[in-house]
Amino acid sequence: MSETVLVRADPRGVATLTLNRPDKHNALSAEMLDAMTAAARRLGADPAVRVVVLAGAGASFCAGGDLDWMRAQFKAPAAGRVAEARRLALMLQALNTLPKPLIGRVHGAAFGGGVGIASVCDVAVGVRGAKLGFTETRLGVIPATIAPYVIARMGEGRARRVLMSARVFDADEAVRLDLLSHAVDIEDLDAAIEDEVAPYLVCAPGAVAAAKALARSLGPVIDEAVIARTIDALVGRWDSDEAQQGIAAFFEKRKAPWSA
Repeated sequence: MSETVLVRADPRGVATLTLNRPDKHNALSAEMLDAMTAAARRLGADPAVRVVVLAGAGASFCAGGDLDWMRAQFKAPAAGRVAEARRLALMLQALNTLPKPLIGRVHGAAFGGGVGIASVCDVAVGVRGAKLGFTETRLGVIPATIAPYVIARMGEGRARRVLMSARVFDADEAVRLDLLSHAVDIEDLDAAIEDEVAPYLVCAPGAVAAAKALARSLGPVIDEAVIARTIDALVGRWDSDEAQQGIAAFFEKRKAPWSA
């Protein structure tokens, strides 16, 4: 297992999957994406695991995609860009189809892909004061691969309020948007997570898995065709002049051309 992702389990079968790039606010690198996919598959196949808690080390839950990783896509061949976009899509799919309850522990900041990860959780509890947002459009890119899961979580109407504007909002608004189930003070976060974990420990694990699979099958369809569309959309934006200008402006610490 990569050190960018940590997994530990307690005797009850509660596993905690921790994003572990605290110096980068847990921004999603290629190595981390692969490690998260592998961890999700391993936890899903482990009969001793009853519940999975998804957390972030350090000051933030997840700051979104690593910008160095994103910038590298501009120099990559077309097939390489598609492969990297698929890497991100497969991580989200692995978490979304995890046959165990997945509980998000959201604190600090959750931007872009970080909000996407929160969206695939069955329950996500946030800390009051946490900041969330789909900030991709500031950089000339779009929240493509996360969009099916975000819209499944929020509904189209609520998603359209925040998906394109890059507006940063707090945990209380995230509750109203249905991104988070509820928000608590930081000192109450561990207890709130335990309140979400405890009911599953008296449920039949097979029944929980079957109920989760049924809920997914009755909701919006997120199949290979949908995933392929999001990959094409993301790669198309990586190829755009806006994306190249936006990422360059970020690294050069200047405003993008479209910034008022």
